[in-house]
Amino acid sequence: MSNTAQLSARERITSLLDDSSFVEVGAFVTKRSTDFNLQQKEIPADGVITGYGLVGGNLVYVYSQDAAALGGSVGEMHAKKIAQIYDLALKVGAPVIGLIDSAGMRLQEATDALDGFGEIYQKQAMASGVIPQITAVFGNSGGGLAVMASLSDFSFMEGSNARLYVNSPNALLGNYKEKLDTSKADFHAQSGSVDYVGESELDVINKIRELILILPSNNEDDASYDECTDDLNRLLPQMTSELGDTSRALADLSDNHYFFEIKPDYAKEMVTGFIRLNGMTVGAIANRTEIMNEEGKVIESFDGSLTTAGCEKAAGFVSLCDAFNIPILTLTNVNGYKATVEEERMIAKAAAKLTYAFANATVPKVNMILGKAYGSAYITMNSKHIGADMVFALPNAQIGMMDADLAAQIMYAGEEKDLIKEKASEYAQLQSSAMTAAKRGYVDCIIEPETVRKHAIYSFEMLFTKRENRPARKHGSLL
Repeated sequence: MSNTAQLSARERITSLLDDSSFVEVGAFVTKRSTDFNLQQKEIPADGVITGYGLVGGNLVYVYSQDAAALGGSVGEMHAKKIAQIYDLALKVGAPVIGLIDSAGMRLQEATDALDGFGEIYQKQAMASGVIPQITAVFGNSGGGLAVMASLSDFSFMEGSNARLYVNSPNALLGNYKEKLDTSKADFHAQSGSVDYVGESELDVINKIRELILILPSNNEDDASYDECTDDLNRLLPQMTSELGDTSRALADLSDNHYFFEIKPDYAKEMVTGFIRLNGMTVGAIANRTEIMNEEGKVIESFDGSLTTAGCEKAAGFVSLCDAFNIPILTLTNVNGYKATVEEERMIAKAAAKLTYAFANATVPKVNMILGKAYGSAYITMNSKHIGADMVFALPNAQIGMMDADLAAQIMYAGEEKDLIKEKASEYAQLQSSAMTAAKRGYVDCIIEPETVRKHAIYSFEMLFTKRENRPARKHGSLL
């Protein structure tokens, strides 16, 4: 079958699941409403195929909307079938995968359809942080369906035919589709609404299979491990050249160079994704100052500051990892907050969310300081001060309030340039060096770049049985 061919709802399921593993549930469920001549319309499976099966031997529950059956529109029984899948998945602790291709709400069923949407939303809210929820959009996902996709932990889109929107492009004030198609996959990838855009349906399906194999089945599962065939003591001779493009650094330090990046087209100055260390799935967050192509040439640069989008991206990822007991590794290289009028509108709130996410997370947390670590932006990036279990720094790392030259200019304003230069050097030595931070206990060890992998592995091995008690509460209030 061509990689560009559109699959049917059932073909999507069979492509997703292991061979001959799908068991359909509710195959004969159909509509109850007879309004507007619905009794004369045949809607096989009421527009959605539901059931369970295996992905790499792991149990998953799946629903796949059938655009060939009344447009895959969501009516009362359609929604109840999806809700039942959620009930079963919650009972046994298995992921739910939704394959969306729907015309939207079934107008003939009106309030019953609205009730159905509400029931699905409630199930998704109950499942959040308990079982992984993955949604893939292959056709239309408009209105309430867009909310369904966004209530999931991970959302994928097929790049050519998928459409995701709350309001269609032509319904937006001052906009029309030809001017800006706000329903397209690339629009949502760049705005952070989706985690991955595939070149074809099979590409999306294969990516979902890959994700399932590295995630735990639920929040109490500790089986998200694989056999490590890589050398635990492997050195990283290329690490020094990869400190700017940390997506490369993460791939280099991971087992067999494996890296599953999340939201690669959104807030590119902040890298998020999953790596493997000694077979263990680890969530990775890293500041990035440049993007290199395959030849090692820099094609895009960033100023090393935290942005609103970057903080939001990282905060959501940290919270997800904590919910599913996935350890967290950070690669820190940050010189402050982005200083623009537009950023100033929300950067404080976004930075607070990221600070809270790291401080609130009880999973093992390891921080590698690669370069600059200045001011409260450094505190936010999983520092020892907000609960990192182990913090390492490279020999040339700069940890402190601000750049030494700027600090000297402020402290010795009006003095001779030679004196300011001398004091800047003194400040760098006394207040901004990795050794100074280590002497105060803010850094546990100063390591060479090529040893980052083995230090990360040994730290997570040591922290494997970590337990941490927190004050009793319903939940935090910073969302």
